[in-house]
Amino acid sequence: MTKLGIIGGTGLYSLPGLAKIRERRVRTPFGAPSGPLHIGEIDGLEVVFLPRHGTHHTLLPEEINYRANIMALKQIGVTRIVSVCAVGSLHGRIHPGDFVIADQFIDRTRKGRADTFFGRGIVAHVSFAEPVCPALRAALVGAARAAGARVHDGGAYVNMEGPAFSTQAESHLYRQFGACVIGMTSLTEAKLAREAEMCYATLAAVSDYDCWNSEHASVSIDQILGTMKRNNEMTIRILAAFTRALPAGGGCACGSSLRDAILTPLAHVPPATRARLRPLLAPYLARQKRK
Repeated sequence: MTKLGIIGGTGLYSLPGLAKIRERRVRTPFGAPSGPLHIGEIDGLEVVFLPRHGTHHTLLPEEINYRANIMALKQIGVTRIVSVCAVGSLHGRIHPGDFVIADQFIDRTRKGRADTFFGRGIVAHVSFAEPVCPALRAALVGAARAAGARVHDGGAYVNMEGPAFSTQAESHLYRQFGACVIGMTSLTEAKLAREAEMCYATLAAVSDYDCWNSEHASVSIDQILGTMKRNNEMTIRILAAFTRALPAGGGCACGSSLRDAILTPLAHVPPATRARLRPLLAPYLARQKRK
């Protein structure tokens, strides 16, 4: 049975509508995730919810154990992930309260973030030209429209380091890149989900304009929090529409992204590394035994 994972962003620390909830604490070879997994059902679909910043928003973007979050979802059988995140707008046509279903990313993080499962005796290079699952993204666009959201189909998400926001010079530079929104988390998740052979898509909720827009520089924190509250209410409606219309699967290559990506012969991978990556390598190790 396909399990859907939903990663909650700023303001979304629980998932209204999730029924028959049970809490499960999962330990991974990469440590503990941001918190316990909340497993339940929405309209008969098994859903696993995880707030990325912790239940009480205690984790900075660079403090999140992204590898543990994705691996925990992988270990309990999640095959598709929807990531909800709050973002700033880099484009005049994208307003606070809008939603962007991103199809590209630009990496502006520092390399202190652990954004790969590989290393320690095994090398893999996954294809990442199209970093978001096209089938999952299309379903998310349809759900946002069905829920009545003002939604933008596609666009590049700049993943900055944080926790401070952009300078004006940086914000204008990102606009020259042609990017649509800016956030601090989704790209790292997308890289790891691809390595874990999981479908991944981002539902980016626009809370404000990034600082390029001097006309809105005086917007108060109360106004931003009000927008985020309305965004979270709409997010719940979008996710409800999404789970009702979610296709059975297929139509993408996410589930076989490691097939031609692993360069190291598995027989030469250190046993400790094989054990650590068993949730990812299991089908390939089984194929090797059959040969």
